[in-house]
Amino acid sequence: MNQKFDVIFLEQAIEFLESLGLKTRKKIYYNIDKSKLVNDPKLFKKLTNDIWEFRTKYSGKQYRLFAFWDKTDKQDTLVISTHGIVKKVSKVPKSDIVKANEIRKDYFQNIKE
Repeated sequence: MNQKFDVIFLEQAIEFLESLGLKTRKKIYYNIDKSKLVNDPKLFKKLTNDIWEFRTKYSGKQYRLFAFWDKTDKQDTLVISTHGIVKKVSKVPKSDIVKANEIRKDYFQNIKE
């Protein structure tokens, strides 16, 4: 099976993952790797036009890593993971979508420089 995209973790996503326990982190990485191969909205879901989320449920908690696509290089499509949360309510907080959009905007501004 060919993977459909690559994933790059930005600093805030790395900090979030490093704050988690090893088993939780392994489960999240496993789900992200799986989402590269199969189209499953339980693992990788579109939230808005620009923001997506990697989804992991583990030990009764829901973990979310926010992401966006970088299609500027026609060779590879990259998904950039911006930051993560442990989700406590059913809806994704708007503030996290806004934050992901801001990180996305900064990312593309920095690419052009």
